[in-house]
Amino acid sequence: MEIGKEIKQTKFKNEYQKMLINILFTSGWLSAKHTCQIKPYGISTQQFNILRILRGQHPKPATVNLLIERMLDKNSNASRLVEKLRVKKLVERAVCQDDRRAVNVIITQKGLDLLEELDKLDGGMVKELKNLTEKEAASISQLLDKLRG
Repeated sequence: MEIGKEIKQTKFKNEYQKMLINILFTSGWLSAKHTCQIKPYGISTQQFNILRILRGQHPKPATVNLLIERMLDKNSNASRLVEKLRVKKLVERAVCQDDRRAVNVIITQKGLDLLEELDKLDGGMVKELKNLTEKEAASISQLLDKLRG
């Protein structure tokens, strides 16, 4: 549905304002869909992001600083999120041997198993995006990269 109809606004200051509102609205829409999809598994979208980063590092550990650098939500408290994942036995923490001030984080087998289960749900999110062709998705991705560039 067109953004103006979606938010019941007929006029925009200009196309830039309309685009900004559309991006923000769509981001919230996608985030809500993703949250609903993973909620039954007892993790947040930020925790999911950390688990995916750690799986990409596996079997090597990651420092909390590396997690912060790579997280999608830069406002998240990575240390707090790691602790919540540790309590759920999805990650383990250990003092870094090279730098005693740093903490290494590694995903556990339970965390890997959870991600494998969640990978099966990716089809659910992709289903939401199937209104677009792959070429259109690539074009949008390029334009978003250009916008941030």
